[in-house]
Amino acid sequence: MRKWIGAASVALMAFAAMPAQAADKVVLMLNWYVYGEHAPFYYGKAKGIYAAEGIELEIQEGRGSAATTQAVAAKTADFGYVDVPTMMRAAIKGAPVVATGVLLQTSPMSAMGFAEKNIRKPEDIKGKTVAITPADSMTQIWPLFLKKTGLKESDFKTVAGDGQTKLNAVINGQADLLLGYVMDQSMKIKDATGKEVYPIKFADYGINMVSSGVIANTDYVKANADLVRRFMSATTKAVEAAEKEPKAAAQSILDANPKGGKIDTLTQGFELTIPLYRTAETKGKRPFQVTDQNMTETVNLLVEYGGLDAKAKENPKAFYTSDYLPKSGS
Repeated sequence: MRKWIGAASVALMAFAAMPAQAADKVVLMLNWYVYGEHAPFYYGKAKGIYAAEGIELEIQEGRGSAATTQAVAAKTADFGYVDVPTMMRAAIKGAPVVATGVLLQTSPMSAMGFAEKNIRKPEDIKGKTVAITPADSMTQIWPLFLKKTGLKESDFKTVAGDGQTKLNAVINGQADLLLGYVMDQSMKIKDATGKEVYPIKFADYGINMVSSGVIANTDYVKANADLVRRFMSATTKAVEAAEKEPKAAAQSILDANPKGGKIDTLTQGFELTIPLYRTAETKGKRPFQVTDQNMTETVNLLVEYGGLDAKAKENPKAFYTSDYLPKSGS
C-alpha cells in the first residue's frame, strides 16, 4: 500500500512540474479606431473570457474594413472585425477570406442630423443638404433608400467630402445631415458638440442587409479549426456578457485605451449597436446566428447597388460559415 502511495506521489509531482500549456496568441484587427461597437472584445478580454478558452488576445485598431480585410488575407492579423459586404467585394476578387460569424444582422446605415432640426422621416430631408463620402458603402446604398422612400436627388442638395469633412459639415452647419452609422458618426458628432443626433435608419425602410462580422483567412481556418472554434465561442460569450452590462463593457475600452472616447458616448454607442445583433428571424438566438436568407438578400442588394460582381449570386454561402459557432447553450 505504501509503495502504491509513493508511486502515486511521484506521478503527481511529475505532473505538477509539467509546464502549463501556453495560451494561443491571437491578433484581432478592428475595422476602425475604437468606438462603442467594439466593447464586447475589450470586455471579453478584461473578464478573462478569452483566457478561459486558452486565448491570449491582442486587439489592434484598424484603418477601414478594406485595409483590415487585406491584413487578414495576408495573415498579418488572425481575425478581423469588418464590414462583411466590404469583405465580400474582396473575396469575389480572390481574397482568401471568409466570415466565421456575422454579428450585425441589421444595417446601421442612416441619414442623421441634429435632433433639434427635427428631421425625423424621409420626407423631412426635402430641401435639406446631405453630406456624403463618394463611393463609400452608404453612398452606394443611398439610391436604394431614395427609391424605397420615394425621394429624388432633386429633392435635396448634396455636398461631398471624406469622413472627417462630412462630420465637420454637419457640426459647422454646412449640411443638415450626413450618411453614417447610427452608433459611430452620431456619437462622434455628440462628442464634438454635446448635442443629440437623430438617425433615419435605412433598415426601417426595407433595406435588409448585414453589416459587421468576424472574418479569417480561409487557410488559417482550415489549419486552426479548434482555435477558430474557441475564438468564436469566447467572442459569443463576450457579446452576451457585454449585452448585460453595457456601461461596464464600454468602460473596458477606456481601461485598455484611456484616449478611446468618453464613457457616456461609448456606452450609448454600444447600446445603439445591440439591437443590430438580431433580426426578427434570429430573435432569441445567440449572437452570430445569421440566416441564409439574410445573407442572400445582402448579396442580391450588393450586386444591384453595391458594386458586387454578379457571380456572387451563384453561391452566397461561399462568403460565410456557421461551422465554428458554439452550439446553443454551450
